[in-house]
Amino acid sequence: MSDSTSPIRFFFDAISHNAWIAWTQIHPLAARYGRRVEPVPVLFAGLLAAHGQLGPAEIPAKTVWMVRDLLRKANLLGVELEPPPSHPFNPLLSLRIAGLPMPDDVRHRLVEGLFRAVWTGGPGVTDPEAVAAIATAAGLDGPRAVQQAQGAEAKQRLRRATDDAIAAGVFGVPSMIVDGELFWGFDDFRHLELFLAGQDPLNREALVRWGQLRPTAWRRIGRDKPA
Repeated sequence: MSDSTSPIRFFFDAISHNAWIAWTQIHPLAARYGRRVEPVPVLFAGLLAAHGQLGPAEIPAKTVWMVRDLLRKANLLGVELEPPPSHPFNPLLSLRIAGLPMPDDVRHRLVEGLFRAVWTGGPGVTDPEAVAAIATAAGLDGPRAVQQAQGAEAKQRLRRATDDAIAAGVFGVPSMIVDGELFWGFDDFRHLELFLAGQDPLNREALVRWGQLRPTAWRRIGRDKPA
């Protein structure tokens, strides 16, 4: 097992139901290996745009499957999961307020409150007054925090965090990066735990060979193949 004390960086957007489920489970997992969780708000839509992807809600057949998958996972884990007031919705205010400078314990309570407002039958996170109340409950001056989150500095902070995540290889939420290794989605927690335990089954030599694959055909999706 690694004796590293670097955090597990948890990249999230409250718009993601899978991120909510992962948030409920990441803390005991991290604690088992002496790690702390560092929540990093990023704009999921920005990740999708950067990688030329559609979101799950934009693919009807995937949406039908995902709702069933989520309800199965939530029931097995005992995690509350209710439909939000609307979906998709604009998550920008929630992400910007979650990225403001604040103590770690306050940020954790704030992120928890934002997730719960979306996925446990709450009012959602699009109304500034609702977000201010969540921030106040977390230990902030809620109205002032909302005002700060609407400023240029907070907007730039979220853009930078999203750009940095893309540069680090993040393509979806939730994503976890620890000791330079990226894991995507709640379903990757098994591999994340094996990695933290020093039992990563990844064959590094095979990984090199897979990385040497070259394409011989391209699917046209509205853009020309790379030169």
